[in-house]
Parts: sequence; structure tokens; C-alpha cells
Amino acid sequence: MNKMIPDYELIQRFIKGDESCFEQLIHRHKNKVFAYISLYIRDQALAEDLFQDTFMKVIQSVKSGRYQDNGKFISWVMRIAHNLIIDHFRRIKQMNTVSNDDYDSDLFNSRKLAESTVEDNMIRKQIQKDVRKMISQLPDDQREVVILRHYAGLSFKEIADMTDVSINTALGRMRYALINMRKIMEEKKISLTLN
Repeated sequence: MNKMIPDYELIQRFIKGDESCFEQLIHRHKNKVFAYISLYIRDQALAEDLFQDTFMKVIQSVKSGRYQDNGKFISWVMRIAHNLIIDHFRRIKQMNTVSNDDYDSDLFNSRKLAESTVEDNMIRKQIQKDVRKMISQLPDDQREVVILRHYAGLSFKEIADMTDVSINTALGRMRYALINMRKIMEEKKISLTLN
């Protein structure tokens, strides 16, 4: 059985000149990183650019010896992606061209069921829109935990590492986020069911 090589070892091999090791790292973590970026950046082409920028920055940092491994490679990569997203929004703000949902791509990448009706698809899209709206109304720290946990697929330990808080704080933020989302649902009489 083929044992998975740890991230740290792949990085060491890459530093010694084995370029294929970095490809393995990208392949291993690309879905998490791209999902995270896509939650903030709705424009697919821009999300892909930021994804590439993230890994370019990772390569530069590793090659220049600025990466210190502490078993938290993916958290470090996610923090780089997060910083690039923040930089992107700062640039937009400076240019005064903040978009108002010009494009409505499906952030949740839901798999369309072959037998689902047009009506089911409309309801599903409305539910996704409602969930997006509720998440956007959460305080920043709670919104971040919800996105990292449910859409980027990070564990609470990874979230804690990435956001520099304890696991208990990350869990608490998730708990409060769910409580707040329930309140929003009750206040706005939002139903998140197909029937």
C-alpha cells in the first residue's frame, strides 16, 4: 500500500530540487484552497488568478527559506490566500468600484440532481441565496469560521491554527454563528427546505 508522504517531507524534497514534489502538494491541497478563495471571490477567472498567486507566493517563500514548518502547511497556505483576498478587496475599495453582485455564480457548487425539476432547482438556488445572505450578516469572526468549516472543509484545529485562536474559541464562534443564523431565519421567516 502506498503511504502518503507528509507535507514537510515534500517541501524538503522540493527545496533540494525535486519540482514534482510541489506539484503533489498543490494537487493534495488545491480543492480546499480554491474552495476557500471561491467563497469570497465569485468571479471564476479572478478566483483562479488568486489561487495561482497563492501558490506562487508559497513557492517564493519556500525557496527563500521563509517557511518554517510546524506541521501547519495548509493553514499557512490558507493564510496566504486569505491575505491575497484582503489585498484584492482593498484594491477594489481604493478604486471605488465595489461590485453589487454583478454576477450570480453558484458558490456552493451544488450537484444538480438529474431528476430534479425546474421548480426544485429554483427553490435550491433561493435556499443558497438565503444561506449566503444569512452568512453575510454574521460578525466577521463567526462568518470566517462558517466558511472555513463548511465550504473550505477545514477542521476546527486547522481553523484555530489559521486564525490564531484556540480550538475552543473556534468552536464557540461556530456555535454563536449557528445561533445567530437561527435567529435570522426566525426573524425573516426563512425556510431552508425543498417542501
